[in-house]
Amino acid sequence: MPRSRTRGGSATGYTPATSPVAARARGLVKEYGSGAGRVTALAGVDLELMRGGFTAIMGPSGSGKSTLMQCLAGLDTATRGDVAIGDTELGDLDDDALTELRRDRLGFVFQAFNLLPTLSALENITLPVEIAGRRVDRAHLDRIVEATGLADRLGHRPGALSGGQQQRVAVARALVARPELVFADEPTGNLDSGAGVRVLDLLRRGVDEWGRTVVMVTHDPRAAAYADRVVFLADGRIVDDLADPTADGVFERMRGLDGHAGPGHDGPDGRVGVEPGAGGRADRGPAGRGPVRDGARGVWR
Repeated sequence: MPRSRTRGGSATGYTPATSPVAARARGLVKEYGSGAGRVTALAGVDLELMRGGFTAIMGPSGSGKSTLMQCLAGLDTATRGDVAIGDTELGDLDDDALTELRRDRLGFVFQAFNLLPTLSALENITLPVEIAGRRVDRAHLDRIVEATGLADRLGHRPGALSGGQQQRVAVARALVARPELVFADEPTGNLDSGAGVRVLDLLRRGVDEWGRTVVMVTHDPRAAAYADRVVFLADGRIVDDLADPTADGVFERMRGLDGHAGPGHDGPDGRVGVEPGAGGRADRGPAGRGPVRDGARGVWR
């Protein structure tokens, strides 16, 4: 029988998180298949993600980066090891409780946007809050909408929006419910550089202005330079950890991993490294995060 869970006296929620660690993995192993056909996507990963931080996860194709994110987010189950969101051990939760945790405490941004085509942009943004049966905080919603620059497009359906606009709607949807963590899987993978910058700026503001914790899988060193920390995977293991990254620094680390493409389940993209553009070092922007695009010259500086 599933054990009861409480949150402020409710039997359907969770106790508020008190740990400074937003998410944790210990001895995480993920295997697919059996016998001679067994594939090890994660081979004993230990990782702590602190609250209020922006972490990028990178690695060659098949390194296990997307598998790691899926296990941390409760979207996939590890073969062995432990995962916790705050003080909550995911292995202690039944399916219903895990669904509640994802709904109430996590936000998601996917490469393919995953917007409902029959709903307007505004309806897509507020949908998770309404599904959870909570009231939308209009002041918070207005701040997020202002940050997206889409105030005049809220009545449009996704089909009438550009890819960059759709992804900003998806980020706003992830942020509006004030989740403990936002998991972003290749959020700029389908966007041109200009649209990608606006999405990354929005994720960065989610951390700096609204106190969220962001975990992002990316193949792009320029995107990773928006993070506070970059964790590098190869062959299902963490092989490097870089604080205060720059695009050039990330690119050099990735170049050193080129020979480590592994058998994991990262999907068809997983490209390794993107040249950091003209001008050598990728300087930080006005907020101290991420490279800046010089619109007049069309290069990254």
